Amino acid sequence: MELWFTENHAPGARFSIKVEKQVYSQKSEYQQIDIFDSKEFGRFMTLDGYMMLTQRDEFIYHEMITHTAMAVNPKIQKVLVIGGGDGGAVRELTKYQSIQTIHLVEIDEMVIEASKKYMPFTSDKLNDPRVLIMICDGLRYVRSCKEAYDLIIVDSTDPFGPGEGLFTKEFYGNCEDILSPEGILINQHESPFYGEDALAMQRAHKRIYETFPISKCYQAHIPTYPSGHWLFGFASKKYDPINDFKEEEWTKFGLETKYYNRELHKGAFCLPNYVKELLNEVE
Repeated sequence: MELWFTENHAPGARFSIKVEKQVYSQKSEYQQIDIFDSKEFGRFMTLDGYMMLTQRDEFIYHEMITHTAMAVNPKIQKVLVIGGGDGGAVRELTKYQSIQTIHLVEIDEMVIEASKKYMPFTSDKLNDPRVLIMICDGLRYVRSCKEAYDLIIVDSTDPFGPGEGLFTKEFYGNCEDILSPEGILINQHESPFYGEDALAMQRAHKRIYETFPISKCYQAHIPTYPSGHWLFGFASKKYDPINDFKEEEWTKFGLETKYYNRELHKGAFCLPNYVKELLNEVE
């Protein structure tokens, strides 16, 4: 008998991966966590039945959510990652020796433990001495935080369940409060393609746009996410992601990447007309 993982992307669209075996299945206090093996996409994790990452294409998401900000402000030293218990964003950040501190705030400790045991390809840098892991709610953390960060990465799940609070105007306002004067906020911004996803994207963009003086969106193509067309948000008190792009300085880091590069950085902010229209509706 064949076993397939299937995720509903829209009322009339589904995405399926043939599963070789299930290697982990546990219900945490917050969500159902499952890890599977497949021939096509390697090992992959789902939360409450929604795809989080696959071994084959996770590098796209994690490179785009980290390197874009670092190439605009290469002097970033103190970083806060909210969510991201799989460790992929932390892995990319640890490539920068110039970063001094990485605080990882994850609400579900079981996601971290499962990732450490079953997904070393993303979690192998969680033990880096610069990384401090805090098990707590991201919304509550930024509400009471007294730290000042150069970069905040919101590597959240979709805007319901445990990740719902990370898409509110209060949350973005609190993030703005704890960013340094040159601080940057990067968030996963949902897909603009299917109707329900597009509405969630617009709600998030509207709230960020109303909070930060600079708010832009950029795109990546991630095969296992709904429609494959995914957006990220770039918000800052000071920096424009194109006008302040420090491509020569970033090149000097000498990093090896599989997706992100200097040309792609510029192109990622060149959005299709239908996406521009969706963003303009809420600006």
